[in-house]
Amino acid sequence: MYKYDQYDQQMVDARVAEFRDQCERRLSGKLSEDQFKPLRLMNGLYLQLHAYMLRVAIPYGTLSGAQMHALADIADRYDRGYGHFTTRQNIQYNWIKLEDAGDILADLAKVEMHAIQTSGNCIRNISSDHFAGAAADERVDPRPYAELLRQWSSFHPEFMYLPRKFKIAVIASDTDRAAMRLHDIGINIVEQDGNLGAAFYVGGGMGRTPMIAPCIRDFVPLDQLVTYAEACLRVYNRHGRRDNKYKARIKILVHELGAEEYTRQVEEEFARLLDSGVEPPFAELERIRGFFADPAFEDGPKSVDRSDPDFALWVERNTVRHKHDSYVSAVISLKPVGGIPGDATAAQMHLMADLATRYSFDECRVMHTQNVVLPHVRIADLHALWSELNEAGLGEPNLDQVDDIIACPGLDYCSLANARSIPIAQKISERFVANGKRDALGELKLKISGCINACGHHHAGHIGILGVDKKGVENYQLLLGGSEAEDVSLAKITGPGFDEAGIVDAVETAADVYLREKADGERFLDTYRRIGMAPFKEALYG
Repeated sequence: MYKYDQYDQQMVDARVAEFRDQCERRLSGKLSEDQFKPLRLMNGLYLQLHAYMLRVAIPYGTLSGAQMHALADIADRYDRGYGHFTTRQNIQYNWIKLEDAGDILADLAKVEMHAIQTSGNCIRNISSDHFAGAAADERVDPRPYAELLRQWSSFHPEFMYLPRKFKIAVIASDTDRAAMRLHDIGINIVEQDGNLGAAFYVGGGMGRTPMIAPCIRDFVPLDQLVTYAEACLRVYNRHGRRDNKYKARIKILVHELGAEEYTRQVEEEFARLLDSGVEPPFAELERIRGFFADPAFEDGPKSVDRSDPDFALWVERNTVRHKHDSYVSAVISLKPVGGIPGDATAAQMHLMADLATRYSFDECRVMHTQNVVLPHVRIADLHALWSELNEAGLGEPNLDQVDDIIACPGLDYCSLANARSIPIAQKISERFVANGKRDALGELKLKISGCINACGHHHAGHIGILGVDKKGVENYQLLLGGSEAEDVSLAKITGPGFDEAGIVDAVETAADVYLREKADGERFLDTYRRIGMAPFKEALYG
């Protein structure tokens, strides 16, 4: 994984000192809240319903054991003993005191971490495939390109005050495990005539106007990657709406201009930039690649002893094929039955750090699905790993099952939310494990948002739930047919919403329609696409 050089460390240390001073001036009354707000947002500090929330950047989701230990220590020392892993591969702390903010950032800086650009109208944390460097189907590890873009975008003077927040994802496989086409810019590292390049998808996103990004160029040479990204941002920064925040995202610009006209302007800007020195020397990309060399894989057993049925089920569901046939990637579920999706206690984070060090070359990844993965686990070590996870409540065998739910914090924490997400997720997981239908359902991706901002990715759920305010009462809309993967699609609302008890029943009703109508080998999403909305609406509303 990437290691800071002296410039990285100096930059982060300087920001810590600057923000510590800003916090002290706010606490002493020298800064009003209106003056302080843009400063704290630049450092990932939000004021939520009950307390400050701090969002910490985890570039492309990659963490060392020492970094995970540090996150656990922060949870214990400054929060209430837990943290919340998010869909941007970050972590959030929900109970931060302003007087501690400077100390927290200083503690993060000691392990090469920060909270810079995790909020505000700037380029946010660059996300990527959580199996990067391990996946059997990738063309190349996409993380060096994500790291190059992280360095380019950090403190970029032209893009610190964009019309709206901006999110970039980088993958390198035909299988999309990062919701790439639902980003402002999605980049897929592709191969053409034996050469690697970047396919650019621009104008995706969720929120109140969900859109799927079109491909605006199918091949950009890697020595022009940053320049093309700069051209995309410049056109947006020039024409993006600043008079209406609901129409300020790049997806609106691409939609209103049309993909063809937006692309024409990007190509013009790109041609102007090619000779302007925007692109870093190709040697810099090569230097970065050196940090992502394969660890020292060893040959060993290539098959798993499945005589223990509980272990066998976890292996089947929570491990993923690795590019080295003596290893797998092992997913640690942060979705215990009845638990809060994405939450981990300090003790659990310490354990995950220890397990990463012992079993995965001192590396773990935060998944955009709010789980954690150990990317490089020897098959010979799997049973020992599973035993420790199981004992700590982290061994639930539910990857991509109905109870592997993505959920935003909702009205329990967020000042923007209209409804609670967490209790709905808890009740659904309890319902489907208790009634035994989880196993029969197979792959079913369920996502819940507490407001139209879609932090829970409800538009991309096979089943999605959106909480809204209906005359002062929490109401939940049911959506069907979404996908964030390579078969990307946007879910559609079934009809009138439900109360808290009714939405749990509605999810089960939709699941029952699938179980009745499915053909052999079909996922819930496949069946929905084949039979359409009508049978589901009939069952839900009569």
